[in-house]
Order: sequence, then structure tokens, then C-alpha cells
Amino acid sequence: MRLALLVSVALAAGPQHFSLTAKFEPPAKAGANASIAVTFSGTDPDVHINETPAPRVKLGAEQAVLLDKQPPAPDKIQPYDPATARYLDIALPVYFPVAIAQGAPKGAQSVPASVTYFYCSKREGWCRKGTTDVAVTVDVP
Repeated sequence: MRLALLVSVALAAGPQHFSLTAKFEPPAKAGANASIAVTFSGTDPDVHINETPAPRVKLGAEQAVLLDKQPPAPDKIQPYDPATARYLDIALPVYFPVAIAQGAPKGAQSVPASVTYFYCSKREGWCRKGTTDVAVTVDVP
């Protein structure tokens, strides 16, 4: 009985198609926005991250270190089809603009966030939404 339970939990979790790493990148010059750089690593060469809808980062509600500077998300997401979808080059990071909040605590701060993205498999003919929790360390001057 215990083996059956373990197998059903593993099947319910489904395959993990991507792993993500995220890091804070301070602004290149004073007054410019900083960013969170997210790098995707794929486990299946046939599964790709969609350009549209674009990946988004959501900062943890409880954090007081970063401000989200992304343009607003579209109100409506168009249907996507693996036969016509365009994909990101995951060899390059995806950058999400942020700024350090005024009054943020000084020093190294851990900022929780989640990254939402859509991905497709042309070979198998499906598309899915993925969300992965990440954390970035921000060194507040």
C-alpha cells in the first residue's frame, strides 16, 4: 500500500521541465533601474518557454526591499498553440525591472518572488503554465 501511495504522489507531481536561477543585478548607473535576471535550464530539448505571454515575476507581498517596475500584465491572455508559438532563447537570461524601495533595510536582504511562464512541447502538442518560487539576495547600500 505504501509503494502505491509513493507512485501516485510521484505521478501527480508530473515532470519538471525547467529549473530556474535568479539573481539581483544592481543598476549600471545612478538613477537606472535594477533587475532580477532569471535563467531557465531545460530538462527536455523539445520543451520551450513561450515569448507570449511573456514570463513575469511577482515579488513576495511581505518583502519591503524591491519595487516592481514591470509594465502591467495584459488583461487577457490570448490562446497559444504549440504549432505557432514563438520561443525564448533560454541561453540568455530574462530580465525583470525592479528598483530598491526607499527605506529598505540596509545590508544583504533575501527577497522572495515567483516566476510565472508558459511553455510548450511541439513534439507532444501541449502547452502549460509554470510557476516557480525563487529568492534573490539584494545588497542594499
